[in-house]
Amino acid sequence: MCLSLVLLLSSCGWFHRVSPGEFKDRAQEVVARWQGSSADRAWRKGFVSLEVMNPRGWARVGPIPAWANRSAHNGAWQLATTLPADSPTRANVHWPDGSVSQVPLVTTANAYAEFSEPADFIEEECPAKGCRPLQVTGVELDEVPLETSRGTVQVPAWLFTVRGVKQKYVHVAVDPSAVTTRPEQVQNEEVTAFDLVVGKPDELLLQYGYGACDSIHGARAYETDHLVVVDVDEEYSGEMCPAILKTATITITLTRPLGDRLVLDSGTGLPVVRGVKRR
Repeated sequence: MCLSLVLLLSSCGWFHRVSPGEFKDRAQEVVARWQGSSADRAWRKGFVSLEVMNPRGWARVGPIPAWANRSAHNGAWQLATTLPADSPTRANVHWPDGSVSQVPLVTTANAYAEFSEPADFIEEECPAKGCRPLQVTGVELDEVPLETSRGTVQVPAWLFTVRGVKQKYVHVAVDPSAVTTRPEQVQNEEVTAFDLVVGKPDELLLQYGYGACDSIHGARAYETDHLVVVDVDEEYSGEMCPAILKTATITITLTRPLGDRLVLDSGTGLPVVRGVKRR
């Protein structure tokens, strides 16, 4: 965003007020590009992860010993068992809409080979200051929650038992070939999340980012039968301001309830994820 360490200069010209006509033109362009595209089909019916699947790390069921985290970071793993050669190769994923997908799984050997590599950047080598070998004594197939474009689902995961550590070490077992990469942003998104408004089915709560010297003139939406393109009407004052990106929420009223329509950000042309972060 043309940021300097101290000032956001007026020469950036990043935010300018977009007229209603310009917004409509942009929204129609976004709809034409997205609707029916391969990204649209994958987002609605495929497997698009909204978080990094691996490395998952330790199961979050309590404090992890400091030595275990340090050892994992340094790749101090040892096999104290034989990994099964006949583990399942496929498993089902149940989606919130009731549909089921069968996905291929990585083997336990491939999972172990991936997470047992040391981190790219290591501050202190093993066995310095309490780092010790992590001995894998067993593995089982279970499920863990994962945020996807179709909601939170339970996905198959290998859970490795490590001697001396109560928590299991988790590695999502879904083969990357079954997952579609989330579309990358080519510019900063403006609307970062949305939520439905309780008791008001035709309203959306939008979370957005703005600069310290921006003026907000409201929010707007362009609607079709399958998509809703949203935008926050911002105007940059042209003053020199602290290089701070603020966040806020604003409510917008649609012509009808959202239903199963996707919400797209007019700036990036990409889907807005549901889930406004409450302060």
